[in-house]
Amino acid sequence: MESLRFALCLVAILGSHEMGHYLFARYHGVDSSLPYFIPSPPFITFGTLGAVIRLRGRIPHRNALVDIGAAGPLAGLAVALPILIYGVATLKTMDMPYQVPGVPGPASLISLSQQLWAWAHGLITHSPPAPAPASAGIMFGDSLLTAGLKRLLLGPLPPGKDVQENAAYLAGWFGLVVTTLNLFPIGSSTAAPHPRAVRRARHPGRPRAAWGLLTLAILFSASWVLWFIIATRVVGYRHPPVVDEAQPLGRGRKLVCLISFVALALCVMPAPLITVTG
Repeated sequence: MESLRFALCLVAILGSHEMGHYLFARYHGVDSSLPYFIPSPPFITFGTLGAVIRLRGRIPHRNALVDIGAAGPLAGLAVALPILIYGVATLKTMDMPYQVPGVPGPASLISLSQQLWAWAHGLITHSPPAPAPASAGIMFGDSLLTAGLKRLLLGPLPPGKDVQENAAYLAGWFGLVVTTLNLFPIGSSTAAPHPRAVRRARHPGRPRAAWGLLTLAILFSASWVLWFIIATRVVGYRHPPVVDEAQPLGRGRKLVCLISFVALALCVMPAPLITVTG
């Protein structure tokens, strides 16, 4: 039953995300494919690599660029939020026989570099390696949104206690990860056109956003290196061109851009998955 609940919640979040893109693309007369889901290899826990649509036509103006780009993650977030609230409200507490890691995180580039240096130093000096700490499990990292909901609905947890994630919470958590990746203002990802829509000139915030990914990797989780490489080497900083560059951006679309950046700040997880030691 938990597996079915997780699957239905996740499909609802990802489907609404892509339908948001699709419906606004059709509204602005941009030819696009229907959404389709990408299956994942068996070893991927979540069972899917997400859902996508393909835009086959040119975007007419910057207002349409904002509408199409923002509709997906904001629609997905609108569906993920009540699922996440339900998941948090039904979380059960459990004993926590480990310490929550601080900054820099155990999987950060700083920590991994320190471990590599200790290994190399021991190899050179023929010193016996230090005993590796036993792993106590995997923690799902928090964003400002998940941490705030836990605090609001569950209150402060007593010392030595933590929460045990359920299916609804994990589906909502995954929805926040997808929203984060779509809202980063880099390249041609679905919501990334916001900087181009706000300014016609080359936007200096896009390289800074990419370096922000690297900062997350250095301080919190090396997994952000993958997204940094994808953003800078695969996707790049260019956005889809629009037909009418001269049409001004409406006040409502500027508000949508602001809402999108606030949503990004609430959803981003510095360390999505954390290995904890006993």
